[in-house]
Amino acid sequence: MNKRLKDILINKSDKLVVQLLRYTFVGGLAFIVDFGLLFMLTEFAGLYYLASATCSFIAGLLVNYYISTIWVFGSSPYKKGMEFLLFAIIGIIGLGLNDVLIWVFTEKVGIYYMLSKLLTAVLVYLWNFLGRRYLIFNKEN
Repeated sequence: MNKRLKDILINKSDKLVVQLLRYTFVGGLAFIVDFGLLFMLTEFAGLYYLASATCSFIAGLLVNYYISTIWVFGSSPYKKGMEFLLFAIIGIIGLGLNDVLIWVFTEKVGIYYMLSKLLTAVLVYLWNFLGRRYLIFNKEN
């Protein structure tokens, strides 16, 4: 494996580009969990789409936290309990953005809720990455 690929995939890194690439992969995986669960809870379990969106977002948050702390950001200057609390607070703000934007796109703009989720995911992804990188996993804290 060449050094550049090893630096991107394996070695610990504080470089913004490497972390962004890794977070994009992790975010994609968490999104698959989130998106799939949203569909299953709404279509098969019969939950209201905003209740499904909340449950599925939390599942995606847990996947994201676990992999992000191991592979994307590494350790933070906080103890694990505080680190998770801060990670969750940023996620809860993301959840609020998620639910409000899905509602706006679905109810006010008239877009199918699954497409609303896709549009919302891009904005929430940016908030989550930047918030976590600079507020939790910033080595200067």
